[in-house]
This record gives sequence, structure tokens and C-alpha cells, in this order.
Amino acid sequence: MPELKRTALYELHGELGAKMVPFAGYEMPVQYPLGVMKEHLHTRDAAGLFDVSHMGQVILRGTDAASQLEALVPANMIGLGENRQRYGLFTNDEGGILDDLMIANRGDHLFLVVNAACKDADIAHMRANLTCAVDVVDDRSLLALQGPAAEAVLADIVPSVAAMRFMDVIVTDSAFGDLWISRSGYTGEDGFEVSVAEGQAVALARALLANDDVEPVGLGARDSLRLEAGLCLYGNDIDTGTSPVEAGLSWSIQKVRRNGGDRAGGFPGAERIVSELENGADRRRVGLAPEGRAPMRDGTPLFDSETAVEPIGHVTSGAFGPTVERPVSMGYVPAAMADTGTRLYGEVRGKRLPVTVTALPFIPANFKR
Repeated sequence: MPELKRTALYELHGELGAKMVPFAGYEMPVQYPLGVMKEHLHTRDAAGLFDVSHMGQVILRGTDAASQLEALVPANMIGLGENRQRYGLFTNDEGGILDDLMIANRGDHLFLVVNAACKDADIAHMRANLTCAVDVVDDRSLLALQGPAAEAVLADIVPSVAAMRFMDVIVTDSAFGDLWISRSGYTGEDGFEVSVAEGQAVALARALLANDDVEPVGLGARDSLRLEAGLCLYGNDIDTGTSPVEAGLSWSIQKVRRNGGDRAGGFPGAERIVSELENGADRRRVGLAPEGRAPMRDGTPLFDSETAVEPIGHVTSGAFGPTVERPVSMGYVPAAMADTGTRLYGEVRGKRLPVTVTALPFIPANFKR
């Protein structure tokens, strides 16, 4: 087994009483003494601070970096405004998803944040297919401050964040050196992701945690927060066999990249993806509301009746939703069974339990538009 990596905040996690677990090659905090349930609810009510330094940070340099990137992602990169960020997908030749990522236009370069488990493959993919410079940022940490109090907390350190809208990005000086800030996150709440020099990461984290509205939050609550928000986890809800249309991510493919658009297609898997955009996919990601209090977790097979022999789909993510106070799941079912209100059955420990297809997300997004 390769030795696990540690982020610059590792010692601070220990000081805060975190329970550490292996995740994507790193030792990461899964929870703190407050516990997953309370960390989740505190983020919804005030602000949670997450160490997401295991994510990959990459800069693409070159006058044609945006147009080159369009050969790898089915999104409008050329039209992305300066100091704006966009969600994107690396696709493969079969129309599946290699990774999902955030892409920011910072004027003379693009700044990308990719998933921890995929970052080495993503970097190799870009270096093999792009001629622009692909520079890995390996000397900066990444913090996420999420929740309705996030703006007020961060504005005490960087007043200019109060004027930012959802998906705005800025680079600004601070008492903790230059900060690369985006108004985004993966909880369904308003908030920010902040890239900071590794040598200043602990000091910045301490300054944020000094505010009574902020609690440290681990991977456990991060997962339940994103699940309630109906957001995909790579490797569970999306993977190399899942198309963007199946996953309900068609909104990330702008008109200019679709049939009839000025730059339609031209990305890996375009034939399948464009066809599904026009005609629909055979299966769809849906929200699932299990009856009772027991969660239906990833891998749970789904059936169209209590006695059916063959499953018609499966759960890809599932947990108890602290905000909605009931179990919540997501999974894939045939398009004909994807309508809200459809009754299905999940097999848990040999028993068929009822579950109802429901709309996503389970809680409304609270982004600042």
C-alpha cells in the first residue's frame, strides 16, 4: 500500500480532535467531536469549514487554452467570461465521464480544480491532448467555507467577497498572502472555496475557526450535504460508463456545443452525447425517497415490484438526510420509470422495501445569484 499523503492542515485536524480516515490517497478528517449530524446541520444554519486540499489545482496557460479545452469538455469555454467559473466534464470516446471539474477564467489563464481520486489521470489526460502549458499547483491548500454565514465570516478577512455572485472568482491580497477565491462549493449552500499558500493555510483556517459561526466539518457531513443538494459524487453517481445526459447534467452543456450551435460537438463521445441530448437517454439519475428510517445506500438493487427477479436499476448514493430528517438516495432507473411518484423496491438485507422516485434536489439551493 502506498503511503498516505497529508495536507498542510493535518496537525490542525489532530488538534481539533478529528477522526482521520484514508480517502483518495490522503489521510482526511471524516468527522470532528461535534459529530456528522451536528456538523451537517451547523453548515446549513451557519458555516462549516472543510479542508479540500486533496483536490487537484491546475493552471492552463496559452492564448488558445480555452479553445483547446473545448476539445476535451462539452462546455462553452471560449464564451466563459473573465473572473467567472463554470462546471465542466471530461468525457471519453464512449460518451462516459472521466471526471467533473470546476474551470475558472482568470484573464490570461484558466484555473481548474479536479477531483482528488482523478487528478493524476486528469493531468496526464490534459498533457497528452493539449499543447498549451499544463501547470500543476502543488504549493497551495484549498479550503471551503460553506453556509449562510460564510459571506459575513470571510468578509471580515476579505471585504470584497461580499460583492461576489455565485461562480464569481477573484485573486486578492490579504493578511494571509494572495488568495484565489471562488463563490462556489458542493453543499447546496452559499459559500466560497479559497486557495491559499500552504505556509498560510493553518493561520487562515485558525482565523476562520475563531469566528463563533464556524465549525470544522469532515468528509461524512460533506457527503450528506452534497447528497441532500442532489450533487453527484464521482465514482458513485457518475463514472466512465455514465453519460452527462443520463446523469442529469445536460445543463452543463451550453447551446453553442449542441446541434445547431456554432461549435457543436468536437469533444470526446459527442456522437452519443449529442444524440441523447436530442432524443433522451435510456436511463436517468433520479432522487429516491425510501420509506421508514433506514437509508438505502450505494449498491442497493432496485426492482419494479416486490417479486421481480431482475433489478431494473440501483442506488448510487444514500444516507440519512439530517436537514430533511429522513433517508435520501440517488440512483439510476429506466427512463420509463423515472417520473416523480413512481414506486419501486430496494432490496436491503434480503428484504424488498418500498422507495419512491422524487425530484432533485432534496433541499433548494441557497446560492447568491
